[in-house]
Amino acid sequence: MAISVRVVEILLCVLPPFACLVTFFRLYLRARHGKLWYDDLWAFLSAIFSIILVLALMLHLEDTKHHYLPNQRSKIIIYYFASESYVAATWAARISILFTVIRLSMGGMRALLYTVAVLFYITWAILLAQTIWVCEKEPGWKQSVIGQCALGKSVGIAQIITDVISDAILIIAPLRLLWGVRLQRALKLRLMAVFTTSAITTVVSLYHDITVLRIGGIPEVIAATIQVAVGLLVANLTVVTAFAFRLAAEDPKDRTPIEVSSLRWRNHSTKPQTTTNFGGLQTTDADSRVKPVQVNMTRTTDDTHWSTSTKPTTVTGSSETTEERPEKMELRDLPTSTVHTV
Repeated sequence: MAISVRVVEILLCVLPPFACLVTFFRLYLRARHGKLWYDDLWAFLSAIFSIILVLALMLHLEDTKHHYLPNQRSKIIIYYFASESYVAATWAARISILFTVIRLSMGGMRALLYTVAVLFYITWAILLAQTIWVCEKEPGWKQSVIGQCALGKSVGIAQIITDVISDAILIIAPLRLLWGVRLQRALKLRLMAVFTTSAITTVVSLYHDITVLRIGGIPEVIAATIQVAVGLLVANLTVVTAFAFRLAAEDPKDRTPIEVSSLRWRNHSTKPQTTTNFGGLQTTDADSRVKPVQVNMTRTTDDTHWSTSTKPTTVTGSSETTEERPEKMELRDLPTSTVHTV
């Protein structure tokens, strides 16, 4: 028991605090450029709930070793703080990832993902209520020395189902979004890799669910700590990797901005043009008709902002001449080091 408690204390002092520091760094990056949005708010809330979880679990573990809490009521309150903050931190991180995808989507998919967000809220509320319902129906744990409720089969099954479905949505939705966007192959693969890291949270979630179903006790606390930290880190991954690739793309000596010009974009299909918005970039899918344009792209010192302007281009045919009107495009949150001429 002593070794297990010590392991939990080390994990509590390392994993959640590190995830919270990454979150605050993410918020600093977004606030510095005036780009805070709902995904940042939910990441911040997940970090706050993680801090509450760490404090509650530390008190719970100290009481397990030394029994210094004044009465059983204090043990019960601390346990409820720990269990409810775990659910809140986990689902706030998932909602943050979902709003990151919503920020990049448009049209019907955006509306659908807003509906999914509402379902996430409802699921969160149900899981919070289920924990209280199960523990209040079995009050025997309130008189135990440890003061930890055995959540049992119903809670474990509910968490397995909701974890698998929600994580599947967080993997499929961004991949579906990226599939129809014309980007450089390396950049598209990089973005897909970032979003598919949600699969890691599925693995640690299932580990926690198994401990709830089969084991309980200290192993359940360890699994909950790992899951909260991993979920929060995954929620921050898109912003942090964007910053990392910006640093890698710049000159390490003077950090001068990168300028790219003469980007040509052609597609000669005759089907009607459709537009996809990816991070502020308006681009056409593989079946759209786009006339040749001349794009001058300049990257600013902002780590998540690109600005572009399109010069008028004259297209001469056999019988008429057409002049394209100037267009404006913006690409946000796309960390890339190079743009090639196509």
